[in-house]
Amino acid sequence: MTTATVQHLLDAKGRHLWSVTPGDTVYSAISLMAEKDVGALPVVEGDVLVGIITERHYARNIALKGKRSPQTLVRDIMEEALICTRPKHTIDRCMRLMTEHRVRHLPVVDDGKILGIVSIGDIVKCIIDDQKFVIEELEGYIHGHPPKH
Repeated sequence: MTTATVQHLLDAKGRHLWSVTPGDTVYSAISLMAEKDVGALPVVEGDVLVGIITERHYARNIALKGKRSPQTLVRDIMEEALICTRPKHTIDRCMRLMTEHRVRHLPVVDDGKILGIVSIGDIVKCIIDDQKFVIEELEGYIHGHPPKH
């Protein structure tokens, strides 16, 4: 169990946030994901978060159905029923949300504004880092060394 929050995670990973609009083509969305090495993008209209598009949406709604991504719009395959988190929420809460709703990406919103996206990979890395810290502290205690941190 970790006490880290989504805010800590966002601070550690940086504030880069790329997005698409509902009227963009799926091809442009997938190209942006590949260029930025991300698996999901928020879909925004003005400053309002209206959906999310992921590689999974592409695989299931374009590739498997034989559609063409240059002609298909993001609005046609994006997920509109969003499961979101807030900066003050814990990493453990995010893990429960992701597991419960079977999603791999959570938009982070505060006061109606999107601040970022956390992925299952971000969550797992945070948990592993936290466990490594605890192990180092315990080893130091066992061997009589003061904490390094």
